[in-house]
Amino acid sequence: MTTTLIWLLPVVAAFSFLLGFLVQKLIIERTIGEARAHARRLREEAERDVEAKKKDAAIEAKEIILKARTEFEAEVRERQREVQQIERRVLQKEEHLARRLEELDRRGKDVQTREQRAAELERSLTAKEERLDHLVEEQRRKLEAIAGLTAEEAKRQLVAQMEEEARREATLIAMRLDEEARETAQQKAKEVLATTIQRLAPDYTVETVVSIVDLPSDDMKGRIIGREGRNIRALEQATGVDLIVDDTPEAVLISAYDPLRREIARLALQRLIADGRIHPARIEEVVEKVKKDVDQMLREEGEKACFEVGVHGLHPELVRLVGRMKFRTSYGQNCLQHSKEVAWLAGMMAAELKTDVKLAKRMGLLHDIGKALTHDQEGSHPELSEQVLTKYNEPPAVINAALCGHENVEPATVEAILVEAADGISAARPGARRDVLESYVKRLAKLEEIATSYKGVDMAYAIQAGREVRIMVKSDVVSDLDAHQLAKDISKRIESEMQYPGHIKVTVIRETRVVEIAK
Repeated sequence: MTTTLIWLLPVVAAFSFLLGFLVQKLIIERTIGEARAHARRLREEAERDVEAKKKDAAIEAKEIILKARTEFEAEVRERQREVQQIERRVLQKEEHLARRLEELDRRGKDVQTREQRAAELERSLTAKEERLDHLVEEQRRKLEAIAGLTAEEAKRQLVAQMEEEARREATLIAMRLDEEARETAQQKAKEVLATTIQRLAPDYTVETVVSIVDLPSDDMKGRIIGREGRNIRALEQATGVDLIVDDTPEAVLISAYDPLRREIARLALQRLIADGRIHPARIEEVVEKVKKDVDQMLREEGEKACFEVGVHGLHPELVRLVGRMKFRTSYGQNCLQHSKEVAWLAGMMAAELKTDVKLAKRMGLLHDIGKALTHDQEGSHPELSEQVLTKYNEPPAVINAALCGHENVEPATVEAILVEAADGISAARPGARRDVLESYVKRLAKLEEIATSYKGVDMAYAIQAGREVRIMVKSDVVSDLDAHQLAKDISKRIESEMQYPGHIKVTVIRETRVVEIAK
């Protein structure tokens, strides 16, 4: 039994393997059949899709071709219309050119005819001129024989006589015009000036060349001087001033002709005293910081001045220069205060005369702007004013106003004349300026010297603090007409040879005295 089972086991195993192999083969064959059927279906579907896409592509291609043909035909029609228009224009131009050619031919013939006529007229005129020259020459010989003078001699005599009469008439006309101008304008000018001056009366502060800095105690003087004087040297070198430490109790003096440097040194020294740290490095640091603060202060002062006067739209650098004039003086008069006063005066006079008030104020504020640069650049303040105003695109009228009264520049506008008058008023008013006695005496002597240098002058006196010079002339040497011309000559020479603020009046007095003695 056991042996039989052992023999059957391999048979059963072989039969099981064969059965499994047959089952697996059937499964594979079935799978292959299904795959082939699926492949046939896919191929059939692909063939149907391809046919459909071919039909769609053909339809789309036909539509594109039809659209392109339609567009091409439309473009062809448009081009044909353009060609037709061009042909019409060409034909019109040809017709126009033909007409022009005909007109030119006609004009050419007219010109030829006129040239022929002009040539005939020229020949006729030449013949007439020759005959006229002959008659004139014959007439001149007859006149010379009658008068006993040649033509050149008669011409010289006639020219001399006409020149003398013209000079006399010109002098009379000038005198009459001056008299009329004085009669009509003097009263109005006095009213305008009086009204303007009454409306403006600012205070003036006369600045010196020394500033005083108070100290908390005299011990601070030693710290300011420093070891072997290094602190005071560093401060003087950084600021460009002279620091005077003397016996004055609890105070040091700062001396400098430049008020801006003096102000920087004063502020820097005050900050150093308040801080307590005084040594060369700290001094340089504080001075640089003060310079920046002062520069900002200059801009603020310039903006404040522009606001007070009513001038707007200035270049920022011009605004800074306006503020810098606060630290400039002329004959002891503060330049910024002077410029503001000139702007106010010019604006008031412009309002009285119904002219441009804003332009007059702008001219007045900027007329001395060059004085803010005289300590830093070479040249006179009118030249510097012209340079800086031109650089920052100020109008020509403003530049002309800055040059009026200097460099023999005449005012180009009414506002420039008002600014010049306002400048003279501001400079001449009592207390506005201070002058050195020596230069004042020299100016008076120079005025009298110029006046007495002319022929016929008997005596000359400078009066009204040099604002007027009165000249007595000899009546037997100087006539009334000569006196009028003498006043003009002396005034022009004073303008060219002297430096003075404001205006100087020249008065020539001619007195005729007739004396007889009854016996």
